[in-house]
Parts: sequence; structure tokens; C-alpha cells
Amino acid sequence: MTTIAITGSTGQLGQLALAAIKARGGQAIALARDPSKVSGEARAFDYTKPETFGALKGVDVLVLISSNDFNDRVGQHKAVIAAAKAHGVGHVIYTSILKGDASPMILAQDHIGTEAALKASGLGFTLLRNGWYIENYTGALGAAIQHGAMIGSAGKGRISGAARADYAEAIAAVALDASKQGQVYELAGDVAFTMAEMAAVVSAKAGKPVAYVSMPPADYAKALEGFGLPAGFAAILADSDDHSSRGALFDESKTLSGLIGRPTTPMAEVVAAALA
Repeated sequence: MTTIAITGSTGQLGQLALAAIKARGGQAIALARDPSKVSGEARAFDYTKPETFGALKGVDVLVLISSNDFNDRVGQHKAVIAAAKAHGVGHVIYTSILKGDASPMILAQDHIGTEAALKASGLGFTLLRNGWYIENYTGALGAAIQHGAMIGSAGKGRISGAARADYAEAIAAVALDASKQGQVYELAGDVAFTMAEMAAVVSAKAGKPVAYVSMPPADYAKALEGFGLPAGFAAILADSDDHSSRGALFDESKTLSGLIGRPTTPMAEVVAAALA
């Protein structure tokens, strides 16, 4: 039986991926900094602690969920890839970014570096180039409803967002099917939306007027800093939003729905769940 392991398994995507693999009749080992936080088989594993990389022993398929620590993410990923090779892992599935090396976002640079490291490693790999999670926007809906405005720099750009659970199902589909090795999947939601359209849905669901206010990236970054985000991360998020105004998060291939065997979750459904 193929042994699958998932890094970042206590994170939101990791937990959903574990559940999706189980729902499809498979099982996976959870790799986590604190294994006690995960049910089922778990091993201690930390991207920044090579002494934990022995957890990869006996693993056939490694799902490498990108680190959420922005301090040398590429270096962390390269260390894990090297350890995977040293421990005989045959297939690495990496959660990259939509459009990969063609993405103009600052955020894409770490993913581009990781994709290059995988290609140079000699390992079998599959790239899941994930578009935006709709949940990236729903976390701040309480404040948006309170102030009557969602803010950003996305302008009239169309965003092919999908639910985090949709991307987790894609991980399961690839991890459980050896024929998917070597593929590059551009993953995004079936139906794109503008942020103004999302604000209208939020307004309708909340029963209160909510508008989308698009502002220059520098102003948006300052606003994010005002909410407590570090300046560097605020600049990255504002840059991503700015590029989304010019199509960086738009994709109409429907590759994600084809991979998971069902339509992706509608934006309105994710908004309703967030407000429930």
C-alpha cells in the first residue's frame, strides 16, 4: 500500500486534505510540529528543523503544503525536497500558485523557486498551482459589514476563487492516483467574480449595505498595516491584489472541477457559511 504523508497538517488546508483522502478511502500520515494536535497517525515534523526530517522515512508520496513562514520559504522547501530524496520518497505533490512561473506577483517568487528545485531534484512530482481561496476574503467580513465596506486594490479584476475544501480535494485526487504524477494543474474556481460582485453578495446575505472600495496598492498596504499586519506582508498582499486587477487570479480552464469530479463551491455559498 502506498504511504502518503502531508506536511502542514494542522493548518486549514492540511486538515481538509487529510479528511478528503480519508473520504476517498485512503489514509495519510500527518506531519506536524505538534503531532498531539492531529488525530490518527502523526509524526513530528518542522520545515525549519532538519532533525525532524526522519519522519519522511518510509513515505512514498509526500504532499508538500507550502510553508506559512515567510522567512526563507524557498530554503525551507529546498531542505524538505532534499530530505525527501534522501529518504526515498518517490513522488512530491506541491501546492504552488496559479500560473506558476508566469505569475507577476511577489508572492509567486517562493513558489517559482520551489518549482525549480523540484524540477532539478530528480524526484517525481506534481504541481498543484492553486488559485485564491475565497476564504482569503471572508475572514474579515465582520469588520466589512460593521463599516459597510470591503477594501482592497483588485479594481474590476475577475478572480477565479474556489473554496479551500475544493483545493484539498484536488490534493486527495492526485495523492491517491499514481497516474497523476508529472502533471501541472492550474487550479481555480469555475465561476469568476469581481470584488464588487462579492460585496453585493455579502450585502444581500447580511442585510446591510456593503460596498467594495478599491484603492491604490500603497494605500491598501498602509491600511493593512493599520490592522496590525507586518509592513512586508502587507506589501505582498497589496501587490497580489493589485495584480489580480489585471487578471493574475483569473482562469477559466475548469481544471479544478475536472480533477475533483464536481463543480467548485460557489462564492455565495462560501460567504453564507462564513456568515452563518
